[in-house]
Amino acid sequence: MISLTASARPISRKAHRVAVGALFFLLGLCFATWASRIPSVQQRMGISEAALGGVLLAIPLGQLLSLPFTGWLVAREGSRKVVLWGVVLYAAALLGLGWASSLYQLVPCLVLFGVGGNLTNISVNTQAVGVERLYKHKPIMASFHGLWSLAGFVAAAIGSFMIGHAVVPGLHFIFIALFILAGLAVSAGYTVRQDSGVDPDQPIFVKPDKELLGLGAIAFCALICEGAMFDWSGVYFKKVIQADKDWVGAGYTAFMSTMALGRFGADWLAHRLGPKRVIQLCGLLTASGLLIAVLLPMLPTALLGFLLVGFGTSAVVPLVYSAAGKSTHMSAGMALASVSTIGFFGFLLGPPVIGMVAGATSLRVSFALIALMGLCVSAVAGRVRV
Repeated sequence: MISLTASARPISRKAHRVAVGALFFLLGLCFATWASRIPSVQQRMGISEAALGGVLLAIPLGQLLSLPFTGWLVAREGSRKVVLWGVVLYAAALLGLGWASSLYQLVPCLVLFGVGGNLTNISVNTQAVGVERLYKHKPIMASFHGLWSLAGFVAAAIGSFMIGHAVVPGLHFIFIALFILAGLAVSAGYTVRQDSGVDPDQPIFVKPDKELLGLGAIAFCALICEGAMFDWSGVYFKKVIQADKDWVGAGYTAFMSTMALGRFGADWLAHRLGPKRVIQLCGLLTASGLLIAVLLPMLPTALLGFLLVGFGTSAVVPLVYSAAGKSTHMSAGMALASVSTIGFFGFLLGPPVIGMVAGATSLRVSFALIALMGLCVSAVAGRVRV
């Protein structure tokens, strides 16, 4: 059983950091495990490509449904309690996805998966803000997000192994869920027990101040870029770069690799240059990488461009979350929920906007438009206290 009682012995900041880092890894593993087996579930249920797109909207629907109360719940109950039970919910939803035998079972599980993902996202980032406070002026938020990205590679490797050995998603997900719960049991006792700035009388809806709205705008622009790369990088390499089938996924791999790598180096860079300059640099790298891929649509240059985009998007959201968690206007959980909500709509709206612009003009034009979002990241960061 997960203990929520206070420990008699003081916990070192390193132990807190390892425990919260482990939670980031477990959450990334949970999400990417599902993503790695989407084709298997699609094939087993006989879902068409068009229908699959509609089915997968259940995850952002679950996230959207939970957005209004997640920050309030973290402020009222504390991030520790929410993240511990949120991980249990997330793992349980993963099990449901593995054993669902019809769309009537799959869709509710996806909605629940989205709810669990949003609950854990806000609460674990609030935990990370608490750990970062223990390190005084040393930024460490990006390294936590780096562990989430690293888990994606691990989950993809495990998924490939399971598919290669004809392991059904249900059994695969049982293995991962048990690993997640075991990791949670070990980490639970070392999580941060008291959030800073928690007000038990905090109202559910609090209007964000100018600084939080600015941070939300940065997250919005950055997540438009991220969403574009997640959903359209393969299409861009296939239709614009006209890469061989063995290289169609190379752009996505390049982007994900430098995104993960950049997160592990972003804290060091932010400590030396300051978060504001790092965010501005990231925006310029994102815009430059996309413009290289647009203006020089050849395989080597497009790969270089996507590598730069990965570095550019790596640090923005972690540093924005870190700044939001230091808000004096509201509790860390409420501030993170506010910024995350604004950013979420960028992630949600970016891919369909690219599709509409590409349909009216071309995919290259739509990617050039996304490059402007990178410039907006730099411009807004110059006007916001980070």
